[in-house]
Amino acid sequence: MRKPEHVFDREREWASLVSFASDTGRQARLGVVSGRRRQGKSYLLQALASSMGGIYFPALEVTEAVALRLFTDELIRFTGAPVPAFRDWIDAIPYLFSVVQDRAVPVVLDEFPYLVKASPELPSIIQRELGPGGSGAASTARLLLCGSAMSVMGGLLSGTAPLRGRAGLEMIIRPFGYREAARFWGITDPRLAVQVHAVVGGTPAYRKEFVRGDAPAGPANFDDWVIRSVLNAEVPLFREARYLLAEETEIRDPSLYHSVLAAVADGNTSAGAIAGYVGRKSNEIAHPLHVLVDSHLLVKEHDLFRPNRSHYRVAEPLITFYHAIMAREWARLERGDAATVWRGSRARFLSQVVGPHVEMLCREYALHADPAAGEVGSGVVPDPANRTQIEIDVAVLAPVDHGRPRKVLSLGEVKWDRSMGLEQVTRLRRARDLLTAKGYDTGDTVLTCYSGAGFTPELAAAPGRDVRLITLNDLYT
Repeated sequence: MRKPEHVFDREREWASLVSFASDTGRQARLGVVSGRRRQGKSYLLQALASSMGGIYFPALEVTEAVALRLFTDELIRFTGAPVPAFRDWIDAIPYLFSVVQDRAVPVVLDEFPYLVKASPELPSIIQRELGPGGSGAASTARLLLCGSAMSVMGGLLSGTAPLRGRAGLEMIIRPFGYREAARFWGITDPRLAVQVHAVVGGTPAYRKEFVRGDAPAGPANFDDWVIRSVLNAEVPLFREARYLLAEETEIRDPSLYHSVLAAVADGNTSAGAIAGYVGRKSNEIAHPLHVLVDSHLLVKEHDLFRPNRSHYRVAEPLITFYHAIMAREWARLERGDAATVWRGSRARFLSQVVGPHVEMLCREYALHADPAAGEVGSGVVPDPANRTQIEIDVAVLAPVDHGRPRKVLSLGEVKWDRSMGLEQVTRLRRARDLLTAKGYDTGDTVLTCYSGAGFTPELAAAPGRDVRLITLNDLYT
């Protein structure tokens, strides 16, 4: 089944959903679709249900009785016949399975966490009806549970949860990649694309609804766009970063969680540094860190050369932008002084927001550019002789080959706003020698310079056989 023209990208997700929904087996199937709000889950599932003549039920945050009445109305629309009033979901789920028996169709229960909040027993009811002797045994329904509360959706299939082992599809709808996001925004200039992505990332909803369809007209228009659409208190995007935490039911102390995000956005990436920033003990922030990672608001990454050490980064660019630029000037922004705030924050935006963001984009580029890559990340190489450490922004390792030294495919350094020269290559070469001494296989290691500002004439003229130069144009090619 062809994807509707109005659905941008999502080719892989669409193919998986169609494959699941059109399964011809004579038994009900269960799928779980999750992802943070604004990623287009509902848009995609509505298109699926409409294309295949299925059921799409968007739950509301209401009582069980009201939810059941709304669900009854949806079943009436689907069957074109009267539907009995349901006392509870114990009545409703078997009836649903009984009316879907002639052909495989998707049945979408969107915002499923709202239903679970009002009826905690609902997952157990679904589990029973999908099990041996349940009403799902004779049904062709392809039941899709969808939601944005990642802690709730992630828990549906984990541990001892009733639905564990029942799902035939588990899909997470993620933001667009940086290249797809540039196409979605209609941006062809790589430098402008990087800056816009550093503010709004790849979240589809931020392109239209949240900025009233406003996009930068070109590189020279970026500053004006930030002032009129991001820092403008009358535009919905202005307060969005503050609301992202509200989706998660596991969060009991929003101020603590906002403080943890602020710590990471400010460059405190280890658990100890985060604890020191927020004024708590390390064990007191363990749970908030776990919840934020499960909610896809933080990402936990390991140092590739020191596996016992890990660090965190903010997964949502808008949160980083908010804490670096907006939070400290909130009162002035609410008064409408966005132009003055932006003039005073422009340098901080380039160093604290765009700089780290470009490093992340370069790692994403490296992962897809090298088919032999097994692991891509960052790391620190100790240099005891010089009493220092060499930070590797982009490290590419081959897959583990047991019994053989780990092969280092590439060591890279990233500079957003400064030209790169031979000194960067010298530092990377030193790191390669140190890794060789530690037992890594560096025979074919390429030293890669990623630059947003170009390269010195000396480096550009003679990069060397083992040196590769990557520009912003390369990232978007």
